[in-house]
Amino acid sequence: MLLRMSTLLLRTLREDPADAEVPSHRLLLRAGYVRRAAPGGYTWLPLGKLVLDRITAVVRDELVAIGDQEVHFPALLPAEPYRTSGRWTEYGDLLFTLADRRGAEHLLAPTHEEMAALLVKDLFTSYRDFPVTLFQVQTKFRDEARPRAGVLRGREFLMKDAYSFDLDEAGLRDAYARHRAAYRRIFDRLGLDYTVVHAMSGAMGGSASEEFLATTPVGEDTYVGCTACDYAANTEAVVTRVPATDDPAAQPPAEAHDTPETPTIASLVGLANARRLGGRDGWTAADTLKNVVLSVRQPGTDRAEPLVIGLPGDREVDLKRVEAALHPAQVAVFEEWAEHPELVRGYIGPQLLDKLGVRYLVDPRVVVGSAWLTGANEPGRHATDVVCGRDFTPDGTIEAAEVRAGDPCPTCDDGQLTIRRGIEIGHIFQLGRRFTDAFAVDVLGPAGKPVRPTMGCYGIGVSRAVAAVAEQHHDDRGLVWPAAIAPCDVHLVAAGKGPQLDAALELGGRLAAAGLRVLVDDRTHVSAGVKFTDAELIGIPRAVVVGRRLADGYVELRERAGDGRCEVPLGGLVERLVHEVRQERGNLV
Repeated sequence: MLLRMSTLLLRTLREDPADAEVPSHRLLLRAGYVRRAAPGGYTWLPLGKLVLDRITAVVRDELVAIGDQEVHFPALLPAEPYRTSGRWTEYGDLLFTLADRRGAEHLLAPTHEEMAALLVKDLFTSYRDFPVTLFQVQTKFRDEARPRAGVLRGREFLMKDAYSFDLDEAGLRDAYARHRAAYRRIFDRLGLDYTVVHAMSGAMGGSASEEFLATTPVGEDTYVGCTACDYAANTEAVVTRVPATDDPAAQPPAEAHDTPETPTIASLVGLANARRLGGRDGWTAADTLKNVVLSVRQPGTDRAEPLVIGLPGDREVDLKRVEAALHPAQVAVFEEWAEHPELVRGYIGPQLLDKLGVRYLVDPRVVVGSAWLTGANEPGRHATDVVCGRDFTPDGTIEAAEVRAGDPCPTCDDGQLTIRRGIEIGHIFQLGRRFTDAFAVDVLGPAGKPVRPTMGCYGIGVSRAVAAVAEQHHDDRGLVWPAAIAPCDVHLVAAGKGPQLDAALELGGRLAAAGLRVLVDDRTHVSAGVKFTDAELIGIPRAVVVGRRLADGYVELRERAGDGRCEVPLGGLVERLVHEVRQERGNLV
């Protein structure tokens, strides 16, 4: 393949676009890989499409190697299957919906579990047809409220999703393990630095879920890692280490106190220490029980209900963790105080919530026998020694508190959690039978009785992976593509016209004939300096500059990563480059 920049659909930019928020967004636009077409929608230009296709080829190669079969579902889907599964309402505002000319409702697919289950139901009737895994590379749609960061978070994106069908849980675990290993090979081949973390299943459901996160400071996902073991989890999935319980009867009786003008934790702690409330001093925010009111609306309903979450006062509620725990309900900050005068703002305690009919969930640190300084449900009053299991009984626990650096690891005794950021590039799920149950997918089992298959789901954000690689592989001059996915193997730069341009084109033709992907900068209306700047911006792994030493039989070979430069003889250069590229390709398979 030979591309000539004089005819290539390519426009590089000297300045950063005003709306470019992160390096990948800035550089993919400046280097001419993508162009914004609409909010959350991008046109892939020739160089960008080559990178997209090369990533797709790596993904396809690894999935076919483990026995997956490629299909292609439509992107425009009827509403009824998604109503049957419940996800028509679960997805809420993220779903693009429309009606055809006859008034029938449709959606633009965010994912295709329903279609995969229906296809298997339609075609397979016997246990002999299993196991089977289907995959596709397809455009998906989600109505993001705030598209941002270029192709990292758009409304339209390219995704690979695979769906495994097995007859039992052991088969599902095997399929999950195969795809987990294949994902590692894929992301290794793409040159990504990534971490596999425990995750929440969200709209997918299921019993197990892991995310593959590409490490970068601009990542929208926050996750934790342990300093002493290999534990890693998305902050939404972090499990709190639960303290030991105590005997509620061994605690002093609860006592209410006048605490005027103490609507905040800081003001309460200050007064408690000044007055030695409960006969003690040394009160800290961690000794208080903060009760935060949220508004929760279930899918398909118009009315929201209050939910009170109790947690130690030195912690804040993390709404993303609450949303993950309560999915698919919609969660918001509570504003309906006038409609609920029984909730005394700033002085809420757990003692009366059950009688008021308000649901109460607590942080796992609030265990039976723990005693707290908390609201007394009266303006200007708090109570000491309010004991869980004696003075109040929660409706359950919830992982809602913010996760902080230094928190103890939930799986080992010596480690502490560190906070990191990453981009989600892959997500795998053990779905179970949610979708086969929804559509009654039954096949004849080996004992002659119906068997219901169990499913796994495995997604990779292909277009997002382009941005993730760009985030990790760039410098202050431009992109630095790994050889596995670079749009071309060699970038030839003719530093001048006449013999230099002729030599560059002749060299490019020979390299292309040998099977290499070659980009030749044969433009005659720009300076050599502009060509060199563009070569660094575009980021192809190696560049050959055909310049003033051509008359002596030499050209300059530049390595984009590491800034290696050397003059090499023109004779034998084709053979050298072909050998290097073939070695690279062999090592990447």
